[in-house]
Amino acid sequence: MLNKKSKDNLITYAIVIAAYALFQILALTGNLSSHMKGLLVPMTYYAVIAVALNLCVGILGELSIGHCGFMCIGAFTSAFFSKVTAGVLPTAPRFFLAFIIGIGFAALFGFLIGIPVLRLKGDYLAIVTLAFGEIIKNVINAFYIGVDKSGLHFSMKNSMELGMEPDGNIIVNGAMGITGTPHDANFTVGIVVLLISLFVVQNLVNSRDGRAIMAIRDNYIAAESTGINVTGYKMMAFTISAAIAGAAGVLFSHNITTLTASSQYFGYNASIMILVYVVLGGIGNIRGSVIAACILYLLPELLRGLNAYRMLIYSIILIVMMIVNWSPKVIEWRKKTFGKVKLPGRKEAA
Repeated sequence: MLNKKSKDNLITYAIVIAAYALFQILALTGNLSSHMKGLLVPMTYYAVIAVALNLCVGILGELSIGHCGFMCIGAFTSAFFSKVTAGVLPTAPRFFLAFIIGIGFAALFGFLIGIPVLRLKGDYLAIVTLAFGEIIKNVINAFYIGVDKSGLHFSMKNSMELGMEPDGNIIVNGAMGITGTPHDANFTVGIVVLLISLFVVQNLVNSRDGRAIMAIRDNYIAAESTGINVTGYKMMAFTISAAIAGAAGVLFSHNITTLTASSQYFGYNASIMILVYVVLGGIGNIRGSVIAACILYLLPELLRGLNAYRMLIYSIILIVMMIVNWSPKVIEWRKKTFGKVKLPGRKEAA
């Protein structure tokens, strides 16, 4: 017999697989527009990074606004590898290695950043992680990297300073980023990455380590007094969260023609948008993060035909979702009305 947590996990996987099957059927029958097809892969990587951020904010209890920085690291390191090895390795192993590299570098930076950052709490932690995301974006914009038959060339001034041979190729061109990354990501790959991310996070949450992490979230002093290695568990959760954000970056970079470290994709507003997905889906509710990310990403595009009223309707829906998920009076009414029926919103505290 499966316990309640295992059943909840299976329901989450079933929802993702059912959504994948539905979109595939719509695409095969010609009922899905080309515009909607183009939104499917972004929908999956935003769901993945929402899961990553919820692990940090909801499970660990640390407010981070710098996960777009980890996504940026995963995107650029994997895109760099794919661009350099495009004519050397076959597509499947190249893309797999790009995933390993993107996830590995994001996890490494998550570990290194976590050493000083996790000593802070609350608003201070949020400010420092936000600064990290902005620093990463601006540093990458200053990089010029090329490759020729003599090897790699690096500069932080301009592409002319690389001093390459005539047959050389510029891979990272400063603020212009990386152009021509192999278009290896698709909806199926995105769903697989999302399912793996859900499997990792949900099994971590339901494990002994996950219970220790949530004990730290609930009461730092009490957890430390019972012998829990607070620093170790916080580093574990933060590093895993950064690695999953890096996986979202790999999907992002292999689904876009020109990859640039711009504020539109990796800036403050993008970080706040992902935090909105987590909050509206329910802090600590992994399934809710996935659902909220998918709905709130697709909604502005589906409302695009309404022109001037599009963002007004979107804002009203955000307000309604916030009230339904977080207002104490509404939660009390939901309990009385629906009884044991749980909506994908806020997780009640035990």
